[in-house]
Amino acid sequence: MKNKKWIALATAVVLAVTALPMTVFAAKKDKEEEKLSKVTLNEVAHSIFYAPQYVAIEEGYFAEEGLDLTLVTGFGADKTMTAVISGEADIGFMGAEASVYAYQEGATDPVVNFAQLTQRAGNFLVAREEMPDFKWEDLKGKKVLGGRKGGMPEMVFEYILKKNGIDPQKDLTIDQSIDFGSTAAAFTGDDSAAYTVEFEPSATILEKEGGGYVVASLGEASGYVPYTSYSAKASYMKENPEIIQKFTNALQKGMDYVQIHTPEEIAEVIAPQFKETDIETITTIVKRYYDQDTWKENLIFEKHSFELLQDILEDAGELSQRVNYEDLVQTSSAEKASKDK
Repeated sequence: MKNKKWIALATAVVLAVTALPMTVFAAKKDKEEEKLSKVTLNEVAHSIFYAPQYVAIEEGYFAEEGLDLTLVTGFGADKTMTAVISGEADIGFMGAEASVYAYQEGATDPVVNFAQLTQRAGNFLVAREEMPDFKWEDLKGKKVLGGRKGGMPEMVFEYILKKNGIDPQKDLTIDQSIDFGSTAAAFTGDDSAAYTVEFEPSATILEKEGGGYVVASLGEASGYVPYTSYSAKASYMKENPEIIQKFTNALQKGMDYVQIHTPEEIAEVIAPQFKETDIETITTIVKRYYDQDTWKENLIFEKHSFELLQDILEDAGELSQRVNYEDLVQTSSAEKASKDK
Protein backbone atom coordinates (compact mmCIF):
# COMPACT_ATOMS: atom_id res chain seq x y z
CA MET A 1 0.00 0.00 0.00
CA LYS A 2 2.86 2.31 0.93
CA ASN A 3 4.53 1.58 -2.42
CA LYS A 4 1.32 2.39 -4.30
CA LYS A 5 1.13 5.79 -2.54
CA TRP A 6 4.73 6.57 -3.46
CA ILE A 7 4.11 5.53 -7.09
CA ALA A 8 1.00 7.73 -7.28
CA LEU A 9 2.91 10.66 -5.77
CA ALA A 10 5.87 10.19 -8.14
CA THR A 11 3.52 9.97 -11.12
CA ALA A 12 1.80 13.21 -10.09
CA VAL A 13 5.16 14.99 -9.77
CA VAL A 14 6.31 13.74 -13.21
CA LEU A 15 3.02 14.84 -14.80
CA ALA A 16 3.28 18.28 -13.20
CA VAL A 17 6.87 18.73 -14.35
CA THR A 18 6.21 17.54 -17.93
CA ALA A 19 3.03 19.62 -18.18
CA LEU A 20 4.85 22.80 -17.16
CA PRO A 21 6.86 23.28 -20.35
CA MET A 22 3.71 22.64 -22.43
CA THR A 23 1.83 25.30 -20.46
CA VAL A 24 4.69 27.73 -20.84
CA PHE A 25 4.93 26.90 -24.55
CA ALA A 26 1.19 27.43 -25.03
CA ALA A 27 1.33 30.75 -23.19
CA LYS A 28 4.32 31.80 -25.27
CA LYS A 29 2.48 30.85 -28.47
CA ASP A 30 -0.59 32.83 -27.42
CA LYS A 31 1.64 35.81 -26.61
CA GLU A 32 3.31 35.59 -30.02
CA GLU A 33 -0.08 35.46 -31.75
CA GLU A 34 -1.20 38.49 -29.77
CA LYS A 35 1.81 40.41 -31.08
CA LEU A 36 0.79 39.91 -34.73
CA SER A 37 -0.73 43.05 -36.22
CA LYS A 38 -4.04 42.41 -37.95
CA VAL A 39 -4.27 43.59 -41.56
CA THR A 40 -7.15 43.22 -44.00
CA LEU A 41 -6.21 43.07 -47.67
CA ASN A 42 -8.92 43.38 -50.33
CA GLU A 43 -7.80 42.00 -53.71
CA VAL A 44 -9.54 42.89 -56.96
CA ALA A 45 -9.72 39.21 -58.00
CA HIS A 46 -8.34 35.86 -56.86
CA SER A 47 -6.06 34.92 -59.73
CA ILE A 48 -2.91 32.92 -60.43
CA PHE A 49 -1.77 36.15 -62.11
CA TYR A 50 -0.92 37.33 -58.58
CA ALA A 51 1.25 34.31 -57.72
CA PRO A 52 3.92 36.18 -55.66
CA GLN A 53 1.22 37.32 -53.22
CA TYR A 54 0.01 33.75 -52.66
CA VAL A 55 3.58 32.51 -52.30
CA ALA A 56 4.03 35.08 -49.51
CA ILE A 57 0.87 33.79 -47.82
CA GLU A 58 1.59 30.07 -48.20
CA GLU A 59 5.27 30.37 -47.24
CA GLY A 60 4.32 32.27 -44.08
CA TYR A 61 6.14 35.48 -45.00
CA PHE A 62 3.41 37.76 -43.62
CA ALA A 63 3.40 35.95 -40.27
CA GLU A 64 7.21 36.02 -40.33
CA GLU A 65 6.98 39.82 -40.58
CA GLY A 66 4.55 39.95 -37.64
CA LEU A 67 1.30 40.32 -39.59
CA ASP A 68 -1.97 38.45 -39.25
CA LEU A 69 -3.32 38.84 -42.78
CA THR A 70 -6.99 38.50 -43.71
CA LEU A 71 -7.52 38.21 -47.47
CA VAL A 72 -10.84 39.28 -49.01
CA THR A 73 -11.71 39.23 -52.73
CA GLY A 74 -13.53 42.35 -53.93
CA PHE A 75 -14.45 41.14 -57.43
CA GLY A 76 -13.80 44.47 -59.15
CA ALA A 77 -11.59 47.54 -58.63
CA ASP A 78 -14.61 49.69 -57.79
CA LYS A 79 -15.58 47.37 -54.94
CA THR A 80 -11.99 47.08 -53.69
CA MET A 81 -11.58 50.86 -53.72
CA THR A 82 -14.86 51.29 -51.82
CA ALA A 83 -13.62 48.84 -49.16
CA VAL A 84 -10.38 50.83 -48.72
CA ILE A 85 -12.08 54.25 -48.59
CA SER A 86 -14.71 53.03 -46.10
CA GLY A 87 -12.05 51.47 -43.85
CA GLU A 88 -13.46 47.98 -44.36
CA ALA A 89 -10.01 47.06 -45.76
CA ASP A 90 -6.63 48.46 -44.69
CA ILE A 91 -4.92 47.78 -48.01
CA GLY A 92 -6.31 47.40 -51.51
CA PHE A 93 -4.83 45.45 -54.41
CA MET A 94 -6.09 46.61 -57.80
CA GLY A 95 -5.18 48.60 -60.89
CA ALA A 96 -3.61 51.96 -59.99
CA GLU A 97 -6.11 53.70 -62.27
CA ALA A 98 -8.66 53.32 -59.44
CA SER A 99 -6.59 55.63 -57.22
CA VAL A 100 -6.41 58.18 -60.05
CA TYR A 101 -10.20 58.10 -60.49
CA ALA A 102 -10.76 58.56 -56.74
CA TYR A 103 -8.30 61.47 -56.70
CA GLN A 104 -10.04 63.10 -59.67
CA GLU A 105 -13.32 62.91 -57.78
CA GLY A 106 -11.79 65.05 -55.03
CA ALA A 107 -10.80 62.48 -52.37
CA THR A 108 -9.61 64.38 -49.29
CA ASP A 109 -7.71 61.34 -48.02
CA PRO A 110 -6.17 59.99 -51.25
CA VAL A 111 -5.50 56.31 -51.77
CA VAL A 112 -1.75 56.06 -52.40
CA ASN A 113 0.07 53.27 -54.28
CA PHE A 114 3.10 51.91 -52.40
CA ALA A 115 4.00 48.65 -54.17
CA GLN A 116 3.64 47.40 -57.75
CA LEU A 117 3.22 43.65 -58.30
CA THR A 118 2.63 43.01 -62.01
CA GLN A 119 4.36 44.73 -64.92
CA ARG A 120 2.39 43.23 -67.79
CA ALA A 121 -1.27 42.70 -68.63
CA GLY A 122 -2.56 39.33 -67.45
CA ASN A 123 -5.20 38.59 -70.07
CA PHE A 124 -5.18 36.78 -73.40
CA LEU A 125 -7.04 37.00 -76.67
CA VAL A 126 -8.96 33.80 -77.34
CA ALA A 127 -10.28 32.84 -80.79
CA ARG A 128 -12.71 30.08 -81.77
CA GLU A 129 -10.04 28.28 -83.79
CA GLU A 130 -6.27 27.91 -83.72
CA MET A 131 -4.54 30.81 -85.48
CA PRO A 132 -0.76 30.26 -85.46
CA ASP A 133 -0.28 33.25 -87.79
CA PHE A 134 -2.63 35.61 -85.94
CA LYS A 135 -2.18 39.33 -86.59
CA TRP A 136 -4.04 42.12 -84.77
CA GLU A 137 -5.45 43.23 -88.14
CA ASP A 138 -7.47 39.97 -88.09
CA LEU A 139 -9.80 41.66 -85.59
CA LYS A 140 -11.08 44.16 -88.16
CA GLY A 141 -14.80 43.74 -88.77
CA LYS A 142 -15.11 41.19 -85.95
CA LYS A 143 -16.98 41.16 -82.64
CA VAL A 144 -14.91 40.78 -79.45
CA LEU A 145 -16.08 40.26 -75.88
CA GLY A 146 -14.09 42.91 -74.00
CA GLY A 147 -13.82 44.34 -70.49
CA ARG A 148 -15.48 47.05 -68.41
CA LYS A 149 -15.14 50.60 -69.71
CA GLY A 150 -12.42 52.45 -67.79
CA GLY A 151 -10.88 49.23 -66.41
CA MET A 152 -7.27 48.29 -67.13
CA PRO A 153 -8.09 45.12 -69.15
CA GLU A 154 -10.22 47.07 -71.64
CA MET A 155 -7.95 50.13 -71.75
CA VAL A 156 -4.84 48.03 -72.41
CA PHE A 157 -6.73 46.11 -75.12
CA GLU A 158 -7.68 49.38 -76.85
CA TYR A 159 -4.12 50.68 -76.35
CA ILE A 160 -2.80 47.63 -78.25
CA LEU A 161 -5.35 48.08 -81.03
CA LYS A 162 -4.30 51.71 -81.52
CA LYS A 163 -0.62 50.70 -81.49
CA ASN A 164 -1.48 48.41 -84.40
CA GLY A 165 -3.38 51.05 -86.35
CA ILE A 166 -6.86 49.79 -85.44
CA ASP A 167 -9.64 52.14 -84.34
CA PRO A 168 -11.48 50.47 -81.40
CA GLN A 169 -14.69 52.38 -82.19
CA LYS A 170 -14.80 51.97 -85.96
CA ASP A 171 -12.81 48.92 -87.05
CA LEU A 172 -14.45 46.27 -84.84
CA THR A 173 -17.25 45.75 -82.32
CA ILE A 174 -16.28 45.41 -78.65
CA ASP A 175 -19.04 44.14 -76.35
CA GLN A 176 -18.49 45.69 -72.91
CA SER A 177 -21.84 44.69 -71.42
CA ILE A 178 -20.80 41.38 -69.86
CA ASP A 179 -19.70 41.16 -66.21
CA PHE A 180 -16.10 40.36 -65.36
CA GLY A 181 -15.77 36.59 -65.02
CA SER A 182 -18.79 35.82 -67.23
CA THR A 183 -17.26 36.41 -70.66
CA ALA A 184 -15.97 32.82 -71.08
CA ALA A 185 -19.44 31.40 -70.46
CA ALA A 186 -20.94 33.97 -72.84
CA PHE A 187 -18.34 33.04 -75.48
CA THR A 188 -19.25 29.36 -75.36
CA GLY A 189 -22.99 30.04 -75.11
CA ASP A 190 -23.24 32.48 -78.04
CA ASP A 191 -21.18 32.21 -81.21
CA SER A 192 -21.81 35.80 -82.39
CA ALA A 193 -18.38 36.92 -81.07
CA ALA A 194 -15.27 35.72 -82.93
CA TYR A 195 -12.93 36.52 -80.02
CA THR A 196 -12.96 37.05 -76.27
CA VAL A 197 -10.42 38.68 -73.94
CA GLU A 198 -9.87 36.34 -70.98
CA PHE A 199 -7.92 36.15 -67.75
CA GLU A 200 -6.68 32.86 -66.39
CA PRO A 201 -7.87 30.26 -65.63
CA SER A 202 -10.67 30.97 -68.16
CA ALA A 203 -8.29 31.08 -71.16
CA THR A 204 -6.70 27.72 -70.32
CA ILE A 205 -10.05 26.10 -69.44
CA LEU A 206 -11.51 27.21 -72.79
CA GLU A 207 -8.54 25.57 -74.53
CA LYS A 208 -8.86 22.37 -72.50
CA GLU A 209 -12.57 22.13 -73.33
CA GLY A 210 -11.99 22.90 -77.00
CA GLY A 211 -14.10 26.05 -76.74
CA GLY A 212 -11.36 28.45 -77.79
CA TYR A 213 -7.65 28.94 -78.40
CA VAL A 214 -5.21 31.53 -77.08
CA VAL A 215 -3.89 33.43 -80.09
CA ALA A 216 -2.21 36.42 -78.41
CA SER A 217 -0.98 37.65 -75.05
CA LEU A 218 -2.03 41.19 -74.21
CA GLY A 219 0.89 41.31 -71.77
CA GLU A 220 3.41 40.71 -74.57
CA ALA A 221 1.62 42.98 -77.06
CA SER A 222 1.31 45.95 -74.73
CA GLY A 223 4.83 45.83 -73.30
CA TYR A 224 5.53 46.77 -69.69
CA VAL A 225 2.59 48.50 -67.98
CA PRO A 226 1.87 49.01 -64.25
CA TYR A 227 -1.08 46.66 -64.19
CA THR A 228 -1.73 46.07 -60.49
CA SER A 229 -0.47 47.65 -57.28
CA TYR A 230 -1.07 47.83 -53.53
CA SER A 231 -2.52 50.99 -52.07
CA ALA A 232 -3.86 52.43 -48.82
CA LYS A 233 -5.32 55.70 -47.63
CA ALA A 234 -2.69 58.36 -46.96
CA SER A 235 -3.93 58.64 -43.35
CA TYR A 236 -3.55 54.86 -42.76
CA MET A 237 -0.02 54.92 -44.16
CA LYS A 238 0.91 57.87 -41.94
CA GLU A 239 -0.51 56.19 -38.83
CA ASN A 240 0.85 52.70 -39.61
CA PRO A 241 4.26 53.03 -41.33
CA GLU A 242 5.54 49.85 -39.66
CA ILE A 243 2.63 47.77 -40.94
CA ILE A 244 3.10 49.09 -44.48
CA GLN A 245 6.82 48.25 -44.30
CA LYS A 246 6.24 44.75 -42.92
CA PHE A 247 3.57 44.10 -45.54
CA THR A 248 5.93 45.23 -48.31
CA ASN A 249 8.78 43.12 -46.89
CA ALA A 250 6.59 40.00 -47.01
CA LEU A 251 5.57 40.73 -50.61
CA GLN A 252 9.21 41.23 -51.62
CA LYS A 253 10.01 37.77 -50.25
CA GLY A 254 7.24 36.39 -52.45
CA MET A 255 8.70 38.26 -55.44
CA ASP A 256 12.15 36.89 -54.69
CA TYR A 257 10.74 33.36 -54.56
CA VAL A 258 9.17 33.49 -58.03
CA GLN A 259 12.40 34.90 -59.50
CA ILE A 260 14.48 31.90 -58.43
CA HIS A 261 12.01 28.99 -58.64
CA THR A 262 10.53 27.11 -61.58
CA PRO A 263 6.86 27.39 -62.64
CA GLU A 264 6.37 23.84 -61.33
CA GLU A 265 7.70 24.80 -57.89
CA ILE A 266 5.63 28.00 -57.78
CA ALA A 267 2.50 26.07 -58.78
CA GLU A 268 3.03 23.55 -55.95
CA VAL A 269 3.31 26.34 -53.37
CA ILE A 270 0.21 28.29 -54.45
CA ALA A 271 -1.98 25.23 -55.16
CA PRO A 272 -3.78 25.43 -51.75
CA GLN A 273 -5.10 28.86 -52.83
CA PHE A 274 -6.77 27.29 -55.89
CA LYS A 275 -8.29 24.05 -54.61
CA GLU A 276 -10.83 23.94 -57.45
CA THR A 277 -8.05 23.91 -60.09
CA ASP A 278 -5.88 20.86 -60.80
CA ILE A 279 -2.12 21.17 -60.46
CA GLU A 280 -1.50 20.65 -64.19
CA THR A 281 -3.70 23.65 -65.06
CA ILE A 282 -2.10 25.79 -62.34
CA THR A 283 1.35 24.93 -63.69
CA THR A 284 0.34 25.75 -67.28
CA ILE A 285 -0.98 29.15 -66.17
CA VAL A 286 2.04 29.97 -63.98
CA LYS A 287 4.33 29.08 -66.90
CA ARG A 288 2.41 31.41 -69.21
CA TYR A 289 2.86 34.32 -66.80
CA TYR A 290 6.43 33.32 -65.97
CA ASP A 291 7.48 33.20 -69.63
CA GLN A 292 6.14 36.68 -70.40
CA ASP A 293 8.03 38.26 -67.47
CA THR A 294 4.85 39.24 -65.60
CA TRP A 295 6.33 39.91 -62.16
CA LYS A 296 8.78 42.68 -61.28
CA GLU A 297 12.01 41.88 -59.44
CA ASN A 298 11.11 44.58 -56.94
CA LEU A 299 7.95 46.39 -55.88
CA ILE A 300 9.04 49.93 -56.77
CA PHE A 301 6.35 51.80 -58.71
CA GLU A 302 8.54 53.96 -60.94
CA LYS A 303 7.61 57.39 -62.29
CA HIS A 304 7.80 56.43 -65.98
CA SER A 305 5.33 53.59 -65.29
CA PHE A 306 2.88 55.98 -63.65
CA GLU A 307 3.19 58.39 -66.58
CA LEU A 308 2.56 55.51 -69.02
CA LEU A 309 -0.55 54.59 -67.02
CA GLN A 310 -1.80 58.16 -67.39
CA ASP A 311 -1.05 58.05 -71.14
CA ILE A 312 -3.27 54.97 -71.41
CA LEU A 313 -6.02 56.65 -69.36
CA GLU A 314 -5.83 59.78 -71.53
CA ASP A 315 -5.91 57.67 -74.67
CA ALA A 316 -9.08 55.97 -73.43
CA GLY A 317 -10.72 59.32 -72.60
CA GLU A 318 -10.78 58.50 -68.86
CA LEU A 319 -8.44 61.21 -67.57
CA SER A 320 -9.66 64.79 -67.21
CA GLN A 321 -6.40 66.10 -65.72
CA ARG A 322 -3.01 64.49 -65.12
CA VAL A 323 -1.97 63.80 -61.53
CA ASN A 324 1.45 64.37 -59.96
CA TYR A 325 3.34 61.12 -59.40
CA GLU A 326 4.30 62.22 -55.86
CA ASP A 327 0.63 62.68 -54.91
CA LEU A 328 -0.38 59.08 -55.56
CA VAL A 329 2.80 57.01 -55.33
CA GLN A 330 5.11 56.32 -52.38
CA THR A 331 8.21 54.20 -53.00
CA SER A 332 10.13 54.35 -49.69
CA SER A 333 8.79 51.04 -48.29
CA ALA A 334 9.40 49.19 -51.58
CA GLU A 335 12.91 50.63 -51.84
CA LYS A 336 13.72 49.56 -48.28
CA ALA A 337 12.30 46.06 -48.84
CA SER A 338 14.39 45.72 -51.98
CA LYS A 339 17.59 46.85 -50.25
CA ASP A 340 17.05 44.65 -47.20
CA LYS A 341 16.49 41.42 -49.13
